[in-house]
Amino acid sequence: MDLGEHQKAKELRILVLEKERQLLGEDHPKTLSTMGNLANSYSHLGEHQKAKELNAIVLEKRKQGLGENHPDTLSTMGNLAISYSDLGEHQKAKELKVIVLEKRKQVLGKNHPDTLSTMGSLAISYSDLGEHQNAKELEVIVLQKQRQLLGEDHPKTLSTMGNLANSYSDLGEHQKAKELKVIVLEKQKQVLGKNHPDTLSTMGNLAISYSDLGEHQKAKELEVIVLEKRKQVLGKNHPDTLSTMGNLASSYSNLGEHQKAKELRILVLEKQKQILGGLRPVTGIFVIQTFN
Repeated sequence: MDLGEHQKAKELRILVLEKERQLLGEDHPKTLSTMGNLANSYSHLGEHQKAKELNAIVLEKRKQGLGENHPDTLSTMGNLAISYSDLGEHQKAKELKVIVLEKRKQVLGKNHPDTLSTMGSLAISYSDLGEHQNAKELEVIVLQKQRQLLGEDHPKTLSTMGNLANSYSDLGEHQKAKELKVIVLEKQKQVLGKNHPDTLSTMGNLAISYSDLGEHQKAKELEVIVLEKRKQVLGKNHPDTLSTMGNLASSYSNLGEHQKAKELRILVLEKQKQILGGLRPVTGIFVIQTFN
């Protein structure tokens, strides 16, 4: 789904939510489901504060109506944790994910796909907090189980492989990271398509590995492709588009094209001030977090 479709989905969900509140009430399961879906739309559009606030409301109401251990409650807790991550509140995100993981182990079992998704998401929080060895160890476990349960080419398996590759990067194992990212990229192109957001994230991450290995021309060429596709799919002002612009600027610098780098960084900074208040970093590794 591209940015325009997410915008349409958001507008439709706002209308549906208004009607359901009038007809069914604020606490009806269908109303809460629509609120949760609207929060997801906000997340996809980069409106993370709105997503966080809505997820927090849904979580409290689901705790009251369904109990703390209900699958829908746990899904909402997971989504709220991701909103914390998106806003840079990584310690809060980690603490909430630990709770979700323990409850999912109890309710669903250690090998359930939703439990494994939570383990993978917790690994991302470890990375966000600089606990890269912990992240790597958890991702190795998740990947092994997902390969057995879901198969080598399942989107969730590929997502975990990509995140493990990012952990290799964080630990300075750049050749391992590059090799794994190449595999993930080829599989995602086949399974998801060349323009899917997860495929583009992996392309961006592979470019970072090229930079880490001093292959700056390859990094630049890949980032140019990612940037154009993200502009088309997400729009010029989306946070992920801006991150790609920042990474491309770094590649220009590494290649001695300092004027191009300067112009691009100024552009990114201005857009961030307008749209994000300058809170989102302009460079970094893209990760995929999902809760069911």
